[in-house]
Amino acid sequence: MSDKLQKILAQVGLGSRREMERWIEQGRVELNGEPAKLGERAGPDDEIKVDGKKVEHAKAAPRRVLVYNKPEGEVCTRNDPDGRPTVFDRLPRIKGERWIAVGRLDINTAGLLLFTTDGELANKLMHPSTNTVDREYAVRVAGEVTPEIIATLKEGVVLEDGMAKFTDVQFFDGEGFNQWYHVCIMEGRNREVRRLWESQDLKVSRLKRVRYGCIFLPKKVSVGRWVELDQKDTDELASLVNLPSKPVVKLDPKLLKQYERDDRRQKTRQKVGHQAKNTQRKRKVRIDS
Repeated sequence: MSDKLQKILAQVGLGSRREMERWIEQGRVELNGEPAKLGERAGPDDEIKVDGKKVEHAKAAPRRVLVYNKPEGEVCTRNDPDGRPTVFDRLPRIKGERWIAVGRLDINTAGLLLFTTDGELANKLMHPSTNTVDREYAVRVAGEVTPEIIATLKEGVVLEDGMAKFTDVQFFDGEGFNQWYHVCIMEGRNREVRRLWESQDLKVSRLKRVRYGCIFLPKKVSVGRWVELDQKDTDELASLVNLPSKPVVKLDPKLLKQYERDDRRQKTRQKVGHQAKNTQRKRKVRIDS
């Protein structure tokens, strides 16, 4: 049985299928000693190399998924040219694999962000054709939200990149000018939740994703922390996009302890940095006064 090269490379955890297509086009992939071409297929007996290194693909890598509680202020790129913190900075490092973000959250949006080592799973969860997986957000809205506005948001609004709508809008909490709502949406277009509310002349002052499909943001996972999903939850997530079960291998306990030590050191450095900045501000205030 053969599969497309980009699918095989995604399955072994090298990246998303789209990213693997770019690697093939860039000439980084070889098939049986020759530069690979987009659309080529390979079987268990074919030799695949990436950047000159052989890829073991006869047996697909185990599937791993983690839930990250993203804080505001982090970007969803691996390396930011402006030096801003990224969501990948706090993730555990894994040998021979890489974490793939399932979609993105903009810098001012917090909450649940999924990562996986399974490129095929990431691709199916993100792909526009897979519109069976909804996302739920907690939204703080500034302004008066009328029943007519809610009806409009559920019926659909034409944005600059096409029709968009919430599948559900529920009042959650709050009085007066600022109120919290929970909304569900089937897509992940750029700033779509914010733009839907803005189309009704309402401003979103806080936005947090609390659910992705069957996966909820656990209360025990504090901001900036992550937790790996077990076999049951991982299989349930994969079943949403009709993928079979794969064995789940969690982070090695020794690596987990190392990560926790590194995380504590990072928090200590950040705390010292904040204290130093506050001290400088106080000195400046005294000098100016």
